[in-house]
Amino acid sequence: MQTERETRMIYISEEASAALVSHDLAYAAAREALVAAASEQSGVFPAVLGRSCDPGNTFSVKSGWSDDLTGVKVGSFWSGNPARGLARHNSTIVLLDQATGRLRAVIEAGAVNAYRTAASDAVAADLLARRQARVMAVFGAGNQALFEVEALARIRPIDRVLVAARPSPRRDAFVATLTARGLTAQVVPAEAAVRGADIVVSATPSRAPLFQADWVKPGTHVVSMGSDAPGKQELPLELLSRARLFCDLPAQSVQIGDFQHARADIEAGKLALVQIGDVIEGRAPGRQSEEEITVYDSSGISLQDLYIAEALIRAQAERG
Repeated sequence: MQTERETRMIYISEEASAALVSHDLAYAAAREALVAAASEQSGVFPAVLGRSCDPGNTFSVKSGWSDDLTGVKVGSFWSGNPARGLARHNSTIVLLDQATGRLRAVIEAGAVNAYRTAASDAVAADLLARRQARVMAVFGAGNQALFEVEALARIRPIDRVLVAARPSPRRDAFVATLTARGLTAQVVPAEAAVRGADIVVSATPSRAPLFQADWVKPGTHVVSMGSDAPGKQELPLELLSRARLFCDLPAQSVQIGDFQHARADIEAGKLALVQIGDVIEGRAPGRQSEEEITVYDSSGISLQDLYIAEALIRAQAERG
Protein backbone atom coordinates (compact mmCIF):
# COMPACT_ATOMS: atom_id res chain seq x y z
CA MET A 1 0.00 0.00 0.00
CA GLN A 2 1.34 3.43 -0.89
CA THR A 3 1.88 5.92 1.92
CA GLU A 4 0.34 9.39 1.98
CA ARG A 5 3.76 10.90 1.18
CA GLU A 6 3.98 8.76 -1.97
CA THR A 7 0.57 9.85 -3.22
CA ARG A 8 0.16 13.43 -2.02
CA MET A 9 2.14 15.84 -4.16
CA ILE A 10 3.05 19.25 -2.68
CA TYR A 11 2.52 22.37 -4.77
CA ILE A 12 3.71 25.84 -3.77
CA SER A 13 2.78 28.72 -6.07
CA GLU A 14 4.99 31.67 -6.98
CA GLU A 15 2.99 33.93 -4.69
CA ALA A 16 3.23 31.49 -1.78
CA SER A 17 6.96 30.79 -2.17
CA ALA A 18 7.70 34.53 -2.40
CA ALA A 19 5.81 35.05 0.86
CA LEU A 20 7.68 32.20 2.58
CA VAL A 21 11.24 33.00 1.53
CA SER A 22 13.61 35.28 3.44
CA HIS A 23 17.33 36.00 3.44
CA ASP A 24 17.67 34.01 6.67
CA LEU A 25 15.94 30.95 5.18
CA ALA A 26 17.95 31.20 1.95
CA TYR A 27 21.28 31.60 3.76
CA ALA A 28 20.73 28.50 5.89
CA ALA A 29 19.61 26.44 2.89
CA ALA A 30 22.52 27.61 0.71
CA ARG A 31 25.06 26.79 3.40
CA GLU A 32 23.62 23.31 3.82
CA ALA A 33 23.64 22.78 0.05
CA LEU A 34 27.25 23.93 -0.36
CA VAL A 35 28.35 21.55 2.40
CA ALA A 36 26.47 18.70 0.70
CA ALA A 37 28.04 19.55 -2.66
CA ALA A 38 31.51 19.05 -1.17
CA SER A 39 30.63 15.65 0.31
CA GLU A 40 30.53 12.18 -1.21
CA GLN A 41 26.82 11.89 -0.40
CA SER A 42 25.66 14.06 -3.28
CA GLY A 43 25.86 14.47 -7.02
CA VAL A 44 25.33 17.33 -9.46
CA PHE A 45 24.76 16.65 -13.14
CA PRO A 46 25.87 18.89 -16.03
CA ALA A 47 23.51 21.79 -16.72
CA VAL A 48 21.42 21.54 -19.88
CA LEU A 49 20.90 24.82 -21.77
CA GLY A 50 18.04 25.32 -24.20
CA ARG A 51 15.77 27.87 -25.85
CA SER A 52 12.31 28.20 -27.36
CA CYS A 53 11.53 28.91 -31.01
CA ASP A 54 12.44 32.51 -30.17
CA PRO A 55 16.22 32.58 -29.50
CA GLY A 56 15.63 35.40 -27.01
CA ASN A 57 13.78 32.96 -24.76
CA THR A 58 16.20 30.63 -23.00
CA PHE A 59 16.14 28.12 -20.16
CA SER A 60 18.46 25.87 -18.19
CA VAL A 61 17.87 22.55 -16.45
CA LYS A 62 19.97 21.77 -13.38
CA SER A 63 19.61 18.47 -11.53
CA GLY A 64 21.19 16.64 -8.63
CA TRP A 65 20.78 14.47 -5.56
CA SER A 66 21.82 14.15 -1.94
CA ASP A 67 21.05 11.59 0.76
CA ASP A 68 17.64 13.18 1.29
CA LEU A 69 16.76 14.99 -1.93
CA THR A 70 16.53 14.32 -5.66
CA GLY A 71 15.22 16.71 -8.26
CA VAL A 72 15.62 19.37 -10.92
CA LYS A 73 15.32 23.13 -11.36
CA VAL A 74 14.21 24.73 -14.61
CA GLY A 75 15.25 28.36 -14.83
CA SER A 76 13.91 30.46 -17.70
CA PHE A 77 14.53 33.90 -19.21
CA TRP A 78 11.73 35.17 -21.45
CA SER A 79 12.84 38.49 -22.92
CA GLY A 80 9.39 39.80 -23.84
CA ASN A 81 7.75 39.24 -20.46
CA PRO A 82 7.98 42.85 -19.19
CA ALA A 83 5.64 43.93 -21.98
CA ARG A 84 3.14 41.43 -20.54
CA GLY A 85 3.64 42.72 -17.02
CA LEU A 86 5.65 39.64 -16.07
CA ALA A 87 9.21 39.08 -14.82
CA ARG A 88 11.82 37.97 -17.35
CA HIS A 89 13.28 35.42 -14.93
CA ASN A 90 11.29 32.43 -13.71
CA SER A 91 12.19 29.24 -11.90
CA THR A 92 10.47 25.94 -11.13
CA ILE A 93 11.84 23.32 -8.74
CA VAL A 94 10.70 19.70 -8.96
CA LEU A 95 11.46 17.25 -6.13
CA LEU A 96 11.12 13.51 -6.67
CA ASP A 97 10.27 11.01 -3.97
CA GLN A 98 13.51 9.23 -3.06
CA ALA A 99 11.80 5.84 -2.71
CA THR A 100 9.49 5.80 -5.72
CA GLY A 101 10.67 8.46 -8.19
CA ARG A 102 7.17 9.94 -8.26
CA LEU A 103 6.53 13.66 -7.95
CA ARG A 104 6.97 14.83 -4.38
CA ALA A 105 6.78 18.59 -4.89
CA VAL A 106 6.51 21.31 -7.53
CA ILE A 107 7.53 24.78 -6.41
CA GLU A 108 7.35 27.93 -8.49
CA ALA A 109 10.40 29.86 -7.35
CA GLY A 110 11.08 32.96 -9.44
CA ALA A 111 11.58 35.30 -6.49
CA VAL A 112 13.10 32.47 -4.45
CA ASN A 113 15.81 31.99 -7.07
CA ALA A 114 17.11 35.52 -6.50
CA TYR A 115 17.33 34.92 -2.75
CA ARG A 116 19.01 31.54 -3.32
CA THR A 117 21.66 32.99 -5.64
CA ALA A 118 22.50 35.89 -3.33
CA ALA A 119 22.61 33.54 -0.34
CA SER A 120 25.40 31.46 -1.87
CA ASP A 121 27.44 34.61 -2.39
CA ALA A 122 26.77 35.71 1.19
CA VAL A 123 27.87 32.34 2.60
CA ALA A 124 31.12 32.59 0.65
CA ALA A 125 31.66 36.27 1.53
CA ASP A 126 31.27 35.51 5.22
CA LEU A 127 34.30 33.24 4.89
CA LEU A 128 36.31 35.27 2.39
CA ALA A 129 35.61 39.01 2.72
CA ARG A 130 37.44 41.09 5.30
CA ARG A 131 35.44 41.54 8.51
CA GLN A 132 35.32 45.33 8.20
CA ALA A 133 34.39 45.43 4.50
CA ARG A 134 32.08 48.44 4.17
CA VAL A 135 32.12 49.47 0.50
CA MET A 136 30.52 47.25 -2.12
CA ALA A 137 30.75 47.70 -5.89
CA VAL A 138 27.99 46.21 -8.04
CA PHE A 139 28.23 45.70 -11.80
CA GLY A 140 24.72 45.63 -13.21
CA ALA A 141 21.42 46.97 -11.93
CA GLY A 142 19.10 44.19 -13.02
CA ASN A 143 16.88 41.76 -11.16
CA GLN A 144 19.67 40.23 -9.06
CA ALA A 145 21.60 43.32 -7.97
CA LEU A 146 19.35 44.39 -5.07
CA PHE A 147 19.28 40.87 -3.62
CA GLU A 148 23.07 40.74 -3.70
CA VAL A 149 23.36 44.00 -1.74
CA GLU A 150 20.76 42.91 0.81
CA ALA A 151 22.36 39.50 1.35
CA LEU A 152 25.91 40.79 1.75
CA ALA A 153 24.82 43.67 3.98
CA ARG A 154 23.53 41.05 6.42
CA ILE A 155 27.00 39.57 6.96
CA ARG A 156 29.24 42.64 6.55
CA PRO A 157 28.80 46.29 7.68
CA ILE A 158 28.07 47.56 4.14
CA ASP A 159 27.16 51.25 4.21
CA ARG A 160 28.20 52.42 0.73
CA VAL A 161 27.36 50.94 -2.67
CA LEU A 162 29.12 51.93 -5.90
CA VAL A 163 27.00 51.10 -8.94
CA ALA A 164 28.63 50.48 -12.33
CA ALA A 165 25.83 50.14 -14.86
CA ARG A 166 24.61 51.66 -18.10
CA PRO A 167 22.20 54.61 -17.89
CA SER A 168 18.59 53.38 -17.63
CA PRO A 169 15.45 53.94 -15.56
CA ARG A 170 16.18 50.59 -13.87
CA ARG A 171 19.62 51.77 -12.76
CA ASP A 172 18.19 55.00 -11.36
CA ALA A 173 15.45 53.08 -9.53
CA PHE A 174 18.06 50.71 -8.09
CA VAL A 175 20.10 53.61 -6.69
CA ALA A 176 16.96 55.24 -5.30
CA THR A 177 15.94 52.00 -3.57
CA LEU A 178 19.35 51.62 -1.94
CA THR A 179 19.26 55.22 -0.78
CA ALA A 180 15.78 54.74 0.69
CA ARG A 181 17.15 51.79 2.67
CA GLY A 182 19.77 53.95 4.34
CA LEU A 183 22.78 53.13 2.16
CA THR A 184 24.98 55.69 0.45
CA ALA A 185 24.61 54.71 -3.20
CA GLN A 186 26.08 56.39 -6.25
CA VAL A 187 26.72 55.66 -9.91
CA VAL A 188 30.41 55.71 -10.76
CA PRO A 189 32.63 54.57 -13.67
CA ALA A 190 33.85 50.97 -13.59
CA GLU A 191 37.41 51.88 -12.55
CA ALA A 192 36.27 54.04 -9.63
CA ALA A 193 33.89 51.31 -8.49
CA VAL A 194 36.55 48.62 -8.39
CA ARG A 195 39.30 50.77 -6.91
CA GLY A 196 37.00 52.02 -4.16
CA ALA A 197 35.43 48.71 -3.14
CA ASP A 198 36.11 46.13 -0.44
CA ILE A 199 33.73 43.69 -2.16
CA VAL A 200 33.07 43.62 -5.92
CA VAL A 201 30.01 41.75 -7.24
CA SER A 202 29.34 41.30 -10.94
CA ALA A 203 25.74 40.45 -11.84
CA THR A 204 25.60 40.77 -15.61
CA PRO A 205 25.25 38.61 -18.76
CA SER A 206 28.63 39.87 -20.00
CA ARG A 207 30.81 37.93 -22.44
CA ALA A 208 33.91 40.05 -21.86
CA PRO A 209 35.74 41.25 -18.71
CA LEU A 210 34.02 44.15 -16.97
CA PHE A 211 37.14 45.70 -15.45
CA GLN A 212 40.93 45.50 -15.39
CA ALA A 213 42.83 43.30 -12.95
CA ASP A 214 45.14 46.06 -11.74
CA TRP A 215 42.14 48.07 -10.50
CA VAL A 216 41.54 45.47 -7.76
CA LYS A 217 43.28 46.54 -4.56
CA PRO A 218 44.80 44.12 -2.01
CA GLY A 219 42.26 42.66 0.40
CA THR A 220 39.32 42.81 -2.03
CA HIS A 221 36.77 40.01 -2.30
CA VAL A 222 35.38 39.54 -5.83
CA VAL A 223 32.20 37.65 -6.77
CA SER A 224 31.18 36.60 -10.27
CA MET A 225 27.60 35.35 -10.38
CA GLY A 226 26.54 36.28 -13.90
CA SER A 227 28.65 33.68 -15.71
CA ASP A 228 26.43 30.62 -15.96
CA ALA A 229 26.78 29.49 -19.58
CA PRO A 230 29.56 28.79 -22.09
CA GLY A 231 31.09 32.00 -23.42
CA LYS A 232 30.04 34.24 -20.54
CA GLN A 233 32.82 36.13 -18.75
CA GLU A 234 32.88 38.93 -16.18
CA LEU A 235 36.38 38.76 -14.68
CA PRO A 236 39.76 39.51 -16.28
CA LEU A 237 41.98 36.45 -16.56
CA GLU A 238 44.95 38.42 -15.20
CA LEU A 239 43.16 38.73 -11.86
CA LEU A 240 43.07 34.98 -11.27
CA SER A 241 46.84 34.59 -10.94
CA ARG A 242 46.85 37.31 -8.24
CA ALA A 243 44.03 35.83 -6.17
CA ARG A 244 42.93 32.73 -4.30
CA LEU A 245 40.11 31.08 -6.21
CA PHE A 246 36.91 29.57 -4.75
CA CYS A 247 33.69 28.23 -6.26
CA ASP A 248 30.45 26.40 -5.47
CA LEU A 249 31.33 23.33 -7.59
CA PRO A 250 34.64 22.95 -9.48
CA ALA A 251 33.27 20.64 -12.19
CA GLN A 252 30.58 23.15 -13.11
CA SER A 253 32.68 26.27 -12.60
CA VAL A 254 35.18 25.24 -15.27
CA GLN A 255 32.39 24.32 -17.68
CA ILE A 256 29.92 27.24 -17.48
CA GLY A 257 31.22 29.53 -14.70
CA ASP A 258 33.77 32.31 -15.01
CA PHE A 259 36.62 29.86 -14.44
CA GLN A 260 35.84 28.19 -17.79
CA HIS A 261 38.34 30.69 -19.22
CA ALA A 262 41.09 29.37 -16.94
CA ARG A 263 40.15 25.72 -17.26
CA ALA A 264 43.44 24.61 -18.81
CA ASP A 265 45.52 26.23 -16.05
CA ILE A 266 43.25 24.84 -13.33
CA GLU A 267 43.32 21.32 -14.72
CA ALA A 268 47.10 21.54 -15.15
CA GLY A 269 47.48 22.58 -11.50
CA LYS A 270 48.83 26.02 -12.32
CA LEU A 271 45.86 27.61 -10.54
CA ALA A 272 44.33 26.11 -7.39
CA LEU A 273 40.53 26.04 -7.12
CA VAL A 274 38.91 25.52 -3.71
CA GLN A 275 35.32 24.35 -3.22
CA ILE A 276 33.59 26.60 -0.69
CA GLY A 277 32.00 23.62 1.05
CA ASP A 278 35.49 22.49 2.05
CA VAL A 279 36.07 25.88 3.67
CA ILE A 280 32.77 25.68 5.55
CA GLU A 281 33.73 22.25 6.87
CA GLY A 282 37.27 23.33 7.82
CA ARG A 283 39.05 21.14 5.27
CA ALA A 284 40.49 24.20 3.51
CA PRO A 285 41.30 27.72 4.74
CA GLY A 286 39.28 30.78 3.79
CA ARG A 287 40.82 34.24 3.87
CA GLN A 288 44.36 33.99 5.25
CA SER A 289 45.43 37.64 5.38
CA GLU A 290 44.09 41.19 5.18
CA GLU A 291 45.98 41.75 1.92
CA GLU A 292 44.83 38.64 0.09
CA ILE A 293 42.51 38.97 -2.92
CA THR A 294 39.79 36.31 -3.01
CA VAL A 295 37.52 35.39 -5.93
CA TYR A 296 34.29 33.38 -5.67
CA ASP A 297 32.75 31.96 -8.86
CA SER A 298 29.05 31.46 -8.16
CA SER A 299 27.72 29.48 -11.12
CA GLY A 300 24.65 28.23 -9.20
CA ILE A 301 24.19 24.52 -8.51
CA SER A 302 21.09 22.36 -8.38
CA LEU A 303 21.61 21.38 -4.74
CA GLN A 304 20.95 25.00 -3.76
CA ASP A 305 17.54 24.70 -5.39
CA LEU A 306 16.73 21.34 -3.81
CA TYR A 307 17.69 22.48 -0.31
CA ILE A 308 15.80 25.74 -0.51
CA ALA A 309 12.77 23.85 -1.83
CA GLU A 310 12.91 21.59 1.23
CA ALA A 311 13.24 24.65 3.47
CA LEU A 312 10.15 26.20 1.86
CA ILE A 313 8.16 22.99 2.39
CA ARG A 314 9.12 23.04 6.09
CA ALA A 315 8.24 26.73 6.37
CA GLN A 316 4.84 26.16 4.80
CA ALA A 317 4.14 23.25 7.15
CA GLU A 318 5.12 25.38 10.16
CA ARG A 319 2.62 28.04 9.04
CA GLY A 320 -0.07 25.40 8.77
